[in-house]
Amino acid sequence: MIVPMIKYNLVLFRDQKEDFLQKLQELGLVDITVTGWEPNEEERALVSAIDSHKTALERLKALAQEEGFTPGTPYGSGEEAYQAYLEAANRVDDLTAQFARVRKEAEELKAWGEFDPRSIAELKQAGIELRYFFTYTKDFNDQRAQWEEAYTVEPINETGGITYFVVVAAPGEDIQINAQETKIVTKTYHEKEQEATQLESEKAQWMKTLARCAASADLIAEHGNRLKEQLQFSKAAGTAHEEADGTLLVLEGWATRETSAKVDEMLETYPNLLYLKSDPTPEDNTPVQLKNNRFARIFEMVGDMYARPKYGTLDLTPFFAPFYMLFFGICLNDAGYGLILLILGLLMFKTSKGPMMRRASWFATLCAVATIAFGLFCGSFFGLNLKEYFPGIPFFDFQGNFFGWALAIGIVQILLGMLLKVITTTSVFGFRYALGSLGWFLVVLSASVAAGLPMLNEGWEIPFFTTSSPAFYALLIIGAVLMFFFNSPGKNPLVNFGTGLWDAYNNLTGILSDVLSYIRLFAIGLSGGILATVFNSLAAGLSPDIPVVKWIVLALILLIGHGINLFMSAISSFVHPMRLTFVEFYKNAGFEIANRTFNPLRKIKDHENN
Repeated sequence: MIVPMIKYNLVLFRDQKEDFLQKLQELGLVDITVTGWEPNEEERALVSAIDSHKTALERLKALAQEEGFTPGTPYGSGEEAYQAYLEAANRVDDLTAQFARVRKEAEELKAWGEFDPRSIAELKQAGIELRYFFTYTKDFNDQRAQWEEAYTVEPINETGGITYFVVVAAPGEDIQINAQETKIVTKTYHEKEQEATQLESEKAQWMKTLARCAASADLIAEHGNRLKEQLQFSKAAGTAHEEADGTLLVLEGWATRETSAKVDEMLETYPNLLYLKSDPTPEDNTPVQLKNNRFARIFEMVGDMYARPKYGTLDLTPFFAPFYMLFFGICLNDAGYGLILLILGLLMFKTSKGPMMRRASWFATLCAVATIAFGLFCGSFFGLNLKEYFPGIPFFDFQGNFFGWALAIGIVQILLGMLLKVITTTSVFGFRYALGSLGWFLVVLSASVAAGLPMLNEGWEIPFFTTSSPAFYALLIIGAVLMFFFNSPGKNPLVNFGTGLWDAYNNLTGILSDVLSYIRLFAIGLSGGILATVFNSLAAGLSPDIPVVKWIVLALILLIGHGINLFMSAISSFVHPMRLTFVEFYKNAGFEIANRTFNPLRKIKDHENN
């Protein structure tokens, strides 16, 4: 559900601004409206530093997980550790690039063998210059005699079908040789190797500094939190409105109704402060905070990928959560794949830190449970048809029967969305504004019950409510009257009828396309199951009839094939239920987007970086 909010209009003297905002930050319960905030140079630097802290923590975490890593001695403070990280990271990156360049140059010099650069320099002073070329050995052998008629040519080395050679020439002489000339060689291979070794040694010293930074990761995270608090404070201070020639400041704040008593207590005791407390209005840009039960809270992360609901409307998370689980299980549709996801989800519980990662662990686990349940219901286990092994169990025929069920599930979710729209409109604007939506709900519901149920199963026909029964037509007429004459209360009936006709065309085509979208559940589940069966057949058909080798080849094909299929199917099972939720369900439920989420001015806890 959406947590009820209280609006505060605050008036105080400008000189009290910093002290007052610090008190609010310590209280941690008030969201200050910062609409229209434009960062200044200092605030842009803060944003950049916060992002840099995040990058630093990610890099240090990866470093700490490397094999053979030895943590160093932690620094005394987070700021000191962060500054040391910046210097060390830059030097390590620079040395890494230099090392790669020097090693490449060393490999290029290796072909020229050992030589004395001083002798080459002396020759140049005497008016003799060595020019360095390389070409294919075949081309060199074919053209060497021709080249030697005009120049002194001396082969140095031949490796990998390439011949390296020098040409003795006068300084600045134009040499007409069909070969690739390389730059002047001034150092030997061993000199470059020594340079690379020196760079590697210097990098190792800076890596020790990074090791100290990795041991100080918690301190760096804490320092990053202080910067976030500073940015919050700066945003709130910068967007305060000055009044009375800059003497007074006006702020707008928000608190949850549940915590407003604590906010009132703090405001009452603060000197020279005037505040007005009121309920939000539809014109307010009210921040949104969600509060759901343990099950629905897990799926808030799915809803947040789109947007949170507008204040005053309905939080749809508890209503789409069971459908999302079901859709995921249908799309993946294999008990074996679900078992692997379940293991991964349980492993995430052991390694996860922080509430978000624990919520992600629960999400993966619940989706895995739905996959196992639906996979067993259909008799699919790593592409194997369990009916062949357990003929007495009446498994559901997914390929033969689920097409119609996919449409039926879609109609159920769409009807739920339409009913929720009626409820939301009634609670916000009044029941008479929901009559048009109610009419559409009755028409779609009556058509689904009278015509849809018998299509799924002939035995589900309701005798007194068929497509030819008076009750069916009566409900259609009631729905049509509401649709065409009560869609816009207070307007001329003829205007309402014209609006109803236009809405009828849009809604009929829209609902039809929405229902057909649920065919993707059948298509994705079917394609994943067929691919699993194909990989099983490939493994059996391509395995040679040789002891031991047969089982190795069989295992490799199964591991690679099912691994690819699981990866692709899991992505589809995650994305397509989300698409059905955000497009088909949200649209029919009348979902409205919130412009902001509830983010109180507060002290940030250290574990929130995990």
